[in-house]
Amino acid sequence: GRFFSEVPQNIASSEYKRTLPPKKIVLSVTLSVLAILTTFLNCLVITAIAVTRKLHHPANYLICSLAVTDLLVAVLVMPFSIIYIQKESWVMGKVVCTIWLSVDITCCTCSILHLAAIAIDRYRAITDAVEYSRKRTGARAGAMVAVVWLLSILISLPPLLWRYYTGDADQEDQCIILHHHIAFTLYSTLGAFYIPLLLILILYFKIYRAAQTLYMRREASRASRHSCMTNGSMIPSTYPAGDAGDGGPRSPDPVSPQDKSFSDPSTEEAPRERMRISVKKFHCKARRNDSRSESRRSQLSQGPRISGSRERKAASTLGLIIGAFVICWLPFFVKEVIVNTCSSCSTSMEMADFLTWLGYINSLINPLIYTIFNEDFKKAFQRLVRCSSYL
Repeated sequence: GRFFSEVPQNIASSEYKRTLPPKKIVLSVTLSVLAILTTFLNCLVITAIAVTRKLHHPANYLICSLAVTDLLVAVLVMPFSIIYIQKESWVMGKVVCTIWLSVDITCCTCSILHLAAIAIDRYRAITDAVEYSRKRTGARAGAMVAVVWLLSILISLPPLLWRYYTGDADQEDQCIILHHHIAFTLYSTLGAFYIPLLLILILYFKIYRAAQTLYMRREASRASRHSCMTNGSMIPSTYPAGDAGDGGPRSPDPVSPQDKSFSDPSTEEAPRERMRISVKKFHCKARRNDSRSESRRSQLSQGPRISGSRERKAASTLGLIIGAFVICWLPFFVKEVIVNTCSSCSTSMEMADFLTWLGYINSLINPLIYTIFNEDFKKAFQRLVRCSSYL
């Protein structure tokens, strides 16, 4: 939002004042639609997690907290911003202005820090799956949420407390934070965006590399098992597919929990029949219990394809997460640094509003990106939509 601003020059230019009413109406309707969609999608995520027992998982508590934060942006920040843009001046008083700025800065910062917290959680889940699965409790997730909110308040508070009030009549009807110190700009931008951005980039790069390593190990394991089958006469079943579906157990898939969160469950191998043929000389007895599928030859041929599919899905998901975050917030924070460190630099009110709302849109995108690739969320959303259609 309007985190902070230099003492502006010609805030309400005559050109902006002469904006045609139809254009204002279209702009206001468009922004209102964005606010309503943001509210709806985040409410959908919160409701899905609340009523679906299968989604009661510590990792989803962070997603729920992110949705709550983005919902606050949609309900408490966006409507006031729409009125501000429509009126071209602040008409709701200084007290409301201070409250709005406080909520705006804190909630937007909190939303960004939630993305960093989710990246940390996913990194731990994929790089230390066994140990972290024991530590990944609801209390731990709650503690992470509390830390995120505390850091958001600590980052947002100094610029608000040390606001610069001017007696300039041109700024009496504006709701912005004025200051003359570059230190506030660096403190706020680094804490609210640049440090979380660096953390997210590093962690998601490591997550992708770790997932890639897991895929390579899985393929090597399959190749090793195939070698044992060949050398030890582990002949795969040649029964038709229609004869081999009676209660055969699913072949174990050495994929970490986090890898599954990036993958589509529809790419899992279908259950296959267990088939064993005893021979006199069997050189791979240690591999024997792993042979529980109908057709190892079919599984081997699918292995690289499935692995490649998951790897592409993981890469595309990470790309969407990082891309949406950077596209939405980087322009705003680059503008803030430039404008607040360069005394001769300024931006038009239209550009400032555009960059501000580009950041707000991240609260609309977050519930889509962080749930659309999860099959459990998809099913929960479908149930909620079907139930609502009968009301």
